[in-house]
Amino acid sequence: MEYGPIPPSKFDDVIHHLRYNFPDEPLNASVGLCMHGQPCELLEHHDLMTLKDGLSVMAVDKDTEVIAGVALNGIARQGDTERSLEEMKSIDNVPYQRIFGLLNSVNKEIDLFGKYNVDKIFELRILSVDSNYRGKGVAKELFSRSEIIAEEHGFKLMKVDATSLFTQKISESFGFHVEKSVKYGDYKDADGKKIYDTKSPHDYYKVMVKQLPSNG
Repeated sequence: MEYGPIPPSKFDDVIHHLRYNFPDEPLNASVGLCMHGQPCELLEHHDLMTLKDGLSVMAVDKDTEVIAGVALNGIARQGDTERSLEEMKSIDNVPYQRIFGLLNSVNKEIDLFGKYNVDKIFELRILSVDSNYRGKGVAKELFSRSEIIAEEHGFKLMKVDATSLFTQKISESFGFHVEKSVKYGDYKDADGKKIYDTKSPHDYYKVMVKQLPSNG
């Protein structure tokens, strides 16, 4: 397996990988924003913006040149969450509103910038492994390399919006702690029906963080 940064020439290949592998993510699966193998313009716009930050990592099978997994890493800056909440008002898409409404409202509430006195945060936004390569340590290696990149670029805080038990366990193994935990089942619509009907064992969304060694 070969690991390395994701150059612009590979952006389309990464988007293709995500179309076939990201729909399994529990929160997306529960609201149906992206369908398996189909383009998902709203999310893919976010993916490309993240890729352009130049901090993402991929794993490539040396024999087949297939992308085995990716970690899409981006920079969160103060005010981004508020801007995103404002932008959402003009997006008429219920599944999108449900996913990003949850992520943005929780992140606004906990205000990591104020708590940790930082103006930028390294976010591991998407951790995706091809179903043919799962269980081989690819995700852990992508996570490890992402943390190294965060340190090399002088970030003091690394954050994961861990929407699955799988990501939560990996984050925990790297020394991340839970900043905020919310139970999907607590969210109901006006008729009392669950908004996020995630499949067990993915019962919680957790914002997890780790302070990184200061190079200064």
